[in-house]
Amino acid sequence: MDWSWSEMLWVALISICLVFVVLVLLVWIMKFFGNIFVHRQAAAHADKPATQGQLHEEEIAAITTALKLYKSDLHDRESEVLTILSIKRAYSPWSSKIHGLTQMPFRK
Repeated sequence: MDWSWSEMLWVALISICLVFVVLVLLVWIMKFFGNIFVHRQAAAHADKPATQGQLHEEEIAAITTALKLYKSDLHDRESEVLTILSIKRAYSPWSSKIHGLTQMPFRK
């Protein structure tokens, strides 16, 4: 079957459009299901009363901040400055490539 250039361009155009339409449909479907789950979760939390002894987010943040401050006072203050000294050495057996190479065998 011989295809002309116009037929090949139409096939390419239709396939590209089809891919974009399917991608847009997938985004809409995912947003739809996301909204359903958000509304279902909000309805479930609205029906459930707050129990005694349950901590709120502000209380948890205050407790963790107090613990962080307490733990930081236990340790000594350090300068938090990292100093790296660079020493230039021309030769080191650790970086020598001679030891990693195999000797060529002697041929007769």
